[in-house]
Amino acid sequence: MRKNDLSVFEMEKDGFRLKLQKGAGEQTVFAAPVLPQMIAATAHPGAAAHSGDAAPATPSAPPAAATKEITSPMVGTFYRAASPESPSFVEVGREVNEDTVVCIIEAMKVMNEIKAETSGVITEVVAENGKPVQFGQALFKVR
Repeated sequence: MRKNDLSVFEMEKDGFRLKLQKGAGEQTVFAAPVLPQMIAATAHPGAAAHSGDAAPATPSAPPAAATKEITSPMVGTFYRAASPESPSFVEVGREVNEDTVVCIIEAMKVMNEIKAETSGVITEVVAENGKPVQFGQALFKVR
């Protein structure tokens, strides 16, 4: 980077993303493969019960009550809106689909729009605006 007077170098290939930034300070950054938005869905109750179990051990909640989580695909700072003056991308009660932008995560001075990658209704905003989030951390709950 010094030889070619580069301050930032980014490369993405076969699902792997690498970004080097000169002068990033003492900040430690953990990289992970670039994957589609990771969504931790709750397991379907009784999915394994069809393998010969006689009866479920306890009654379960109706499937309509199942919630999914929209999780952070990276380490960064969570923002609910594009700017302090802008309205939030989504609010509790808002219906979303796979392409709905739900927030921005700032990582190394780059603003990354995060899409829901699922359909449903936002039931809870889990992450706090302007605060750091970790890879895989729940940002929103969707029903």
